[in-house]
Amino acid sequence: MITSFFKLQISIPDSIPFPPRFLLPSQQQFRFGLFLRFPAQPKNLDRMDWINRLGIGCFAANRSKREVKTEIDSGGEDLFDAAVMESAVKPDHLVVMVNGIIGSSADWKYAAEQFVKKFPDKVLVHRSESNSATMTFDGVDKMGERLANEVLSVIKNRSGLKKISFVAHSLGGLVARYAIGKLYEHPGEANSLDSPSKANNSTRGGEIAGLEAMNFITFATPHLGSRGHRQFPILCGLPFLERTASQTAHLAAGRTGKHLFLVDNDDGNPPLLIGMATDSCNFKFISALNAFKRRVAYANVNFDYMVGWRTSSIRRSNELPKPNLLATDPNYPHIVYVEQGNVDNARCQSTSVVVTDENSDLEEEMLHGLGQLSWERVDVSFHNSKQRYVAHNTIQVKTYWLHSDGKDVVFHMMDHFCL
Repeated sequence: MITSFFKLQISIPDSIPFPPRFLLPSQQQFRFGLFLRFPAQPKNLDRMDWINRLGIGCFAANRSKREVKTEIDSGGEDLFDAAVMESAVKPDHLVVMVNGIIGSSADWKYAAEQFVKKFPDKVLVHRSESNSATMTFDGVDKMGERLANEVLSVIKNRSGLKKISFVAHSLGGLVARYAIGKLYEHPGEANSLDSPSKANNSTRGGEIAGLEAMNFITFATPHLGSRGHRQFPILCGLPFLERTASQTAHLAAGRTGKHLFLVDNDDGNPPLLIGMATDSCNFKFISALNAFKRRVAYANVNFDYMVGWRTSSIRRSNELPKPNLLATDPNYPHIVYVEQGNVDNARCQSTSVVVTDENSDLEEEMLHGLGQLSWERVDVSFHNSKQRYVAHNTIQVKTYWLHSDGKDVVFHMMDHFCL
């Protein structure tokens, strides 16, 4: 009885002159007591067709897909196309991905894999791990130092690199801005960072760690800090809560909280973010940004409760696009507005700003410094998405099953990426 119940019924074309390779029923088929019957095949197939279909010996069809390989390197993870890295010509463009507060290299997993699949022979993607979890409370400056050292280690370990780009989320954008200020090399100066890659000086003025600077891209980054009206949207714009947050930010986020709310005054100096909007004797923050061919700021228009629209898009309130100007591109349904920047930027002039009045508008100081460079601004809205309430992470597809609606934003970034 049992034998007849699980009896296999097999149909074999008459034209096969050799025994077929039998397949066992799956567990699912046994569980539901289903009969297994191979589908009938066309009778006009010759022997070689059947050999290829059955995958016999050296005639088996090559069904392997491109393999994205991951290696631990310099405290982070390198992603690349396995086949390309074994060839004579290797990718020469390093893409450094930086996570945000309490984040990790895993936050950029989806985007990094898409990068390698789209540009297998062009890019080597490095997901930074030097600032993860509670290490993101150490302050923008310390995190920037760690990131800079990590980038130098990657360049040292990977020969043949000629170009570099940064892609950062949230706080990671500020960390990347600090790191490039440390890695910046003025045109013609000696390579004091001992970078193994020697590229020609960029016509835009300088290099980053000896490499040609291409793209500097941020997603939901508080470029102007979190201080000010509705810059930290979760406080609902209530003045009392915003004042309290400025006074207590260090209790929740350490030195990073002080930097974000512009209440740090180390050695009597202006807040760090003010200094990062200028060139100083030690760090050329603006010149470093100017070295990049493109600077792009992706910003959430709404439903981002961590970073406001103004601070992430580097705009004043009266510069924000009006609602009636927002449109939808069918190719990128969540991209609602794109403000193009001038790709070939003029050399930035002196941008040093001295804060002498304690009542100075700190936000205006930063806008003045960053505004001397052209930025491409890309406004994003998930207002029709079920994932809109986690827009801050959806914009980068932090976890695919939870933030997958942001994949068109990632594709938009890649489609406009300068190689």
